[in-house]
Amino acid sequence: MKMRDEYFNKKNFFSLLLFLFVILGITGFSMKQSKKESSVKITHGNIIFEVNSALHTRISSSFPDSKTVMDKFQASENITIDNRVISNFELKKVQESTLDGKLSGREWLAKGIFEEDGLKLVKNLKLTAYDDFPNLISVEVKYVNASKEDVFIDGWINGNYQILPQGDQPPFWAFQGSSSSSRSDWIKPLEPGYYQKNYMGMNDSDYGGGIPVTSVWRPDLNIAVGHLSLVPELVNLPTEMLKDSKVVIGVSNDFAHRTLFKAQDTITTLETFVSVSKGDYFENLAKYSELMQEKGIKMVKPEEAAFEPIWCAWGYGREFTMEEVVNTLPKVKELGIDWAVLDDGFQVAEGDWEPASDRFPEGEDAIKKLVERIHGYGLKAKIWWTPLAADPGSKALEQNPQMIIKKENGAPQFITWWDAYYLSPTKEETVKHTKDILDLFLNQWDFDGLKMDGQHLNAVAPDHTLENPEEAPKGLPDFFHMIYNEARKIKPNAVVENCPCGTCMSYYNMASTNQTVSSDPLSSWQIRHKGKTYKALVPQTAYYGDHVELSDNGSDFASSFGIGAVLGTKFTVPSSSENEEAEKFLLTERKEEVWKKWFTLYNDKMLSKEEYIGNLYDIGYDKPETHVIKKQDRLYYAFYADFWEGKIEFRGLENNTEYRIVDYFNKVNLEHVKASQPFLDVNFKEFILLEAVPVGK
Repeated sequence: MKMRDEYFNKKNFFSLLLFLFVILGITGFSMKQSKKESSVKITHGNIIFEVNSALHTRISSSFPDSKTVMDKFQASENITIDNRVISNFELKKVQESTLDGKLSGREWLAKGIFEEDGLKLVKNLKLTAYDDFPNLISVEVKYVNASKEDVFIDGWINGNYQILPQGDQPPFWAFQGSSSSSRSDWIKPLEPGYYQKNYMGMNDSDYGGGIPVTSVWRPDLNIAVGHLSLVPELVNLPTEMLKDSKVVIGVSNDFAHRTLFKAQDTITTLETFVSVSKGDYFENLAKYSELMQEKGIKMVKPEEAAFEPIWCAWGYGREFTMEEVVNTLPKVKELGIDWAVLDDGFQVAEGDWEPASDRFPEGEDAIKKLVERIHGYGLKAKIWWTPLAADPGSKALEQNPQMIIKKENGAPQFITWWDAYYLSPTKEETVKHTKDILDLFLNQWDFDGLKMDGQHLNAVAPDHTLENPEEAPKGLPDFFHMIYNEARKIKPNAVVENCPCGTCMSYYNMASTNQTVSSDPLSSWQIRHKGKTYKALVPQTAYYGDHVELSDNGSDFASSFGIGAVLGTKFTVPSSSENEEAEKFLLTERKEEVWKKWFTLYNDKMLSKEEYIGNLYDIGYDKPETHVIKKQDRLYYAFYADFWEGKIEFRGLENNTEYRIVDYFNKVNLEHVKASQPFLDVNFKEFILLEAVPVGK
């Protein structure tokens, strides 16, 4: 009997051990489980985020028809210490908690340990799923130096994912939010061997900043990463396509100098995120902006006057005369344009904004009279200005030399394009100098709006005259917010345009402008995809397509019109002066007929104020390229291709509603369509603009 009892006690004991082992395995807290298995699994909307026992991660999607994203767990969050990448941590504990308040949700904290050769690190991986933002997981990591000795950090990276292709050509498209002197496309197809660092600081003497998001997509799925800091950060968002067409993305901080990591100290990464969506980059970018606004970014309200069409005197160049500008105003009014812009060339120098004597021999009185003439035609007046720039030898710098940003070696930070010095945006002297200029332009001279211009506006370099040099780039958005508030205090309906020539505009600067712009586009393609980007991030903004003369063939109004952009031009009229620049943009009789048609159509439809529906068509894979604007119960479709002959599809139609299709540019009625039969055969060159009107209305 005793032997039998001992047998059953042993059997029960081993059964209990087996039971505990199974339970521990299921709940994910077995320290001996395979690194291939999931210890934490979060499903939030259609994103599935897993963490294994080495604190490696894996992303997958539950969207219908979406294919494998990663074939294995990856060391997506790691730190480099003493030139050694530390990526394998032994999972010790996972805690889950609830987030209450405005940004409610769930939070997971996974703690892991790395210990080897006297180095001991604790990794605390915090994962957050916000209730109102499905398909997105935010990631923040705290590293603790639990060693007895100090070490040096070289950098860290979050969201370092290697994503599988699916064999399509091209296998990936990408949105990359950085800026460079090449003024390259923000959206492009990727090829094997491609690499772009996407540094968010200064990339050249004049260029830097941008949107801290990278979004890559295949026909079945889009994956985006970025950071959620409320100020600009000097980090990278590198994009690389390997030889096997896998794409590598991430958010990395490569320290400019090796940083001492003292024993028992903690270093915290930025809060980064990964999100998934169907289609192109539009939804992921929109989701990012909505979350940033929930976290504290405040976008300004739209201004009615910002949607009105624009004429700019830049067609006459810097050597314009008063006569040329004044003589153009009647034609501006006749074409249905509401704004006249006095552009570069009126000033003594960058920094010294008094009127140049050769252009305005009567001084400030001549400027005031010009504004009176503009207002006399019922037009609004805008003035060109390049803040944060002052020429060497200018009075502004003679009086306040401390405004200049200085490099680490003590040399002034130079703006190559303007042959000027950068001004530090957080210094009191710079702020006062800027407020005085605003009073001059909007109060004393009576202009109605500002055209702030220059690629250097997008970011500034660290200012080494400050105790914390990064105070300058991080404080830049506050500088522009000051300009916006001061301008609107003087003129409550002032239009404040920010035109950071050719750059991918800093997301943080978007919060203090009520008119964004395609900003010196190199092609019509740039006008359209920049428009889609702005409408994802700031859907209420007045997006200005810039001078139509910068589009393909210098006359592609359709690209601005179909994307819902404000129309603008810099045409010139015959003049007695010998101005070779102005000859390029003369409004001939034929051009006037075309210009009149487009501006009349723009004022009739005013699609720039309406809702852009950005998730219906994939700008990379869907052909022809298509954009849609909804105005009440009507849908406006813009199709683009060099040449198209075949079917087009009308997405977004209401069920059980029949629509008549109108080519409203050519005033031609086409066939009827409905959601169950949304196709139509057409042929066109360059563009076709179609209106879907519910039958009976």
